[in-house]
Amino acid sequence: MASDKNPARDDVDEYIDQNLKKVFAELENDQMPDKIIDLLSVLRAQDQAMKDKG
Repeated sequence: MASDKNPARDDVDEYIDQNLKKVFAELENDQMPDKIIDLLSVLRAQDQAMKDKG
């Protein structure tokens, strides 16, 4: 029975994985704008308030 493995496809998948990891690692190090940080704080507070009510 023939194998479904395709070495060329595996190489492409690995290349994509490596580049995605690189991009997201760079994004992790970037500083978020203050407006986004403020918005996240408001959303967290609202979420906590909803949990406290229920």
